Amino acid sequence: MADLANLGLDEGGHLLVTHGLDALSPGERLTVTGSHPALGIHLAAWCREHGHQVAWTDAGPSGSPRAGRAGGTADDTTVVIVKGSAGERRWQGAERAGLAAGPPAAHANAAWGLAARGALVEAGGPPIGAQWSERDHVWADIAPQLYAAAAASQWDPATAVDWTAPLGGAPPEVERAVVQLMTYLVENEQAALIIPARLLSQLHPHYREVMQLLATQAADEARHVEVFTRRAVLSGGEPGTSSAGGRASLQTLLDEPDFTTAAFLLSVLGEGTFLDLLRFIAEHAPDQVTADVTRLAARDEARHVAFGVAHTAHLARADRHYLGTLRQAVERRHAALRDTAGLNAEVFGALVLLGAGSWSPEAIRRGWAAVRDLQDRMDEGRRRRLAAIGFPDDEAAELSALHTRNFM
Repeated sequence: MADLANLGLDEGGHLLVTHGLDALSPGERLTVTGSHPALGIHLAAWCREHGHQVAWTDAGPSGSPRAGRAGGTADDTTVVIVKGSAGERRWQGAERAGLAAGPPAAHANAAWGLAARGALVEAGGPPIGAQWSERDHVWADIAPQLYAAAAASQWDPATAVDWTAPLGGAPPEVERAVVQLMTYLVENEQAALIIPARLLSQLHPHYREVMQLLATQAADEARHVEVFTRRAVLSGGEPGTSSAGGRASLQTLLDEPDFTTAAFLLSVLGEGTFLDLLRFIAEHAPDQVTADVTRLAARDEARHVAFGVAHTAHLARADRHYLGTLRQAVERRHAALRDTAGLNAEVFGALVLLGAGSWSPEAIRRGWAAVRDLQDRMDEGRRRRLAAIGFPDDEAAELSALHTRNFM
């Protein structure tokens, strides 16, 4: 029985009727009572629309109350509804979009569309045009933890950096070196923003943790673009130079169509190498602003690298032959960039000068040695990450040597 009191069907009363019918099987009866003057008319129309039948109604004020509602009056209307089977047929063919608890499904059905994981999905909805719907091609077990860490670690460029801090007494040429490095970082971070955004747009939402993680990664890169841009012009000058070879190197990342190879080239090799670069700049920064923006960016980039390594290793374990695909991606990129100039000479010079601190011969020797040591650390880090993915040590060393001279 459903007692609506004076609630009209057009005021939410239909929810009480539906709730009562949900507990019944097709053919069973529900008695509805209420004092709303249009209840009988509204229920008759509602039943026709939803595939139920009105078996009996006492719609007039002269009838006696039929329900056992305390305080019922002769103005009450009583309607008996026979539940139809239309609602049951609606959900025939429905399936669960995986399990709400536990790991995501190995394959995400395009017919699930935007349904929440674990939801009962009615048949007939529009399929989602996601390019990547296989778990092994996008997943890493660490993704949920990395997303939680990323969500907790977002920082505000306006408050995390003291933009009023003095730039210090560094020589003008060192300041120009910082400006050049910031210009170079902006260029690379813009590519690093586009790639996760593109991957995100083609990912099946069933793998929501990866989608969320990529969204935070794009947000990270947007912040990096902002802070590096602000630092580049903080002293009032113009940004530095942008080389054709550097842009060509980044374009090969944008052109990579596969989810895993794009994540591998960007995060495992490129951003992994950039971690060492950012730490170098922070270590040799001539002012607090430069140290802070590179330190904060490095903290974010470490998460991006962690996901790239974990995901690539996950797929390599699931499909050992995929290591060959990754090798081909490195070799293909190396061949495409063979005739380019590599790292912008102004960027290399800026790194040396940053490490030196001045133009004296002895300082330049020191800066040169520091940059050579940086390149060795970059190579060591790439080999270590490649080995973690599953490459033998000798192959890891060979592939690291093929990585672009442009760092990213």
